Amino acid sequence: METIICAEKCQSMVPAAEDALYIIAGKWKVRIIIALTGGDKRFNELQRTLSGISARVLSNELKDLELNGLVSRKILDDGTILYVRNDYADSLKNVMKELVQWGLEHKQKIRNREI
Repeated sequence: METIICAEKCQSMVPAAEDALYIIAGKWKVRIIIALTGGDKRFNELQRTLSGISARVLSNELKDLELNGLVSRKILDDGTILYVRNDYADSLKNVMKELVQWGLEHKQKIRNREI
């Protein structure tokens, strides 16, 4: 009976995890969110911060993050466009913190050959 309950619970958790990963998965989305933690950035400033990302990829990733409510574009009076983390992105703060901590611990395990 416990196995059935666990299996049902696990099955209901998988789609939720897939949805979350769909939003932040990939090489750049988490990096963009973290880069915007330090404050609003112009496109070129963001591209310099994320060395190695092409303008096309950055543009597409920003559009996806904007579509999902994590990033906004702010247009200043002089026409400058800034990319801003939304309050909704702040809801990922604990997730990002745990992800970073896990990454540090994992890297240490690899270095110590504990795996």
